[in-house]
Amino acid sequence: MAFVALTKPRIVELLLVTTVPSMILAEGGLPSVWLIAATLVGGAMSAGGANALNMYVDRDIDRLMHRTRNRPLVTGAVRDTEAIVFATTLTAGSFVWLWAFVNLLSAALATAAAAFYVFVYSLWLKRTSIRNIVIGGAAGAVPTLVGWTAVTGSLDWPPVVLFAVIFYWTPPHFWALAIRYRSDYQAADVPMLPAVSGLRPTARRIFAYTVVLVAFTFLLVPVAAMGAFYLVAAAVSGAGFVGLALDVLRRPDATRAMRLFGWSNAYVTLLFGAVAADVLLRNGF
Repeated sequence: MAFVALTKPRIVELLLVTTVPSMILAEGGLPSVWLIAATLVGGAMSAGGANALNMYVDRDIDRLMHRTRNRPLVTGAVRDTEAIVFATTLTAGSFVWLWAFVNLLSAALATAAAAFYVFVYSLWLKRTSIRNIVIGGAAGAVPTLVGWTAVTGSLDWPPVVLFAVIFYWTPPHFWALAIRYRSDYQAADVPMLPAVSGLRPTARRIFAYTVVLVAFTFLLVPVAAMGAFYLVAAAVSGAGFVGLALDVLRRPDATRAMRLFGWSNAYVTLLFGAVAADVLLRNGF
């Protein structure tokens, strides 16, 4: 269970939620069960390996933060060398798996995302820039591209829009959590936006990114020829997101921020579920 915890399974689950709808959109229906399974296994291995390497890199600051002090490398449940071997095996194995059972482009994209997350975000930006999660969050948007390329073997504009949706979703999602754990980041000297700039500037950026995010969800309608089901789902869920972001802007505090954080998790599932449902409904599945 300690090794499973290294992979941050809740984050892996969230990443995979964006992969399957992208595959359904690319296929215009349901891809083969084998292709879905192969893509999910490879994607989970890649994300899990990257998360484990992130925990290894962050083991010093995890000791200083209340939220992360029970992670396996802090408690000693897993040794440093074990974590490195486990993480690199997962990451390398994901590339081989995806190349063998999906295609080379999907394998390359997943591996590039893992490398970006570890080297650009974890080793560089997280400890040096308040833009850490803005730029570093791009790694979490790559599964939308992997899902599409798994089906088509190439890229197109619809997965780029889906990538942009997750890219702009990540900062308000994470900044809301960072508001709750602001003192943790201050204690560990990690320049997360709420810890450096304060609550009001963070709330303004949360609201701005949320508005851009919702705009991109509507852009998917003409780009991917989405139907009424998706349009209504995007409008209703987007209105909820904007409303909660506005609530944080009016009165930025941990309670409101965590309410927004909770909705942001549900939002991704609802929005991407609507993508899949819209395609399947319009194509008679």
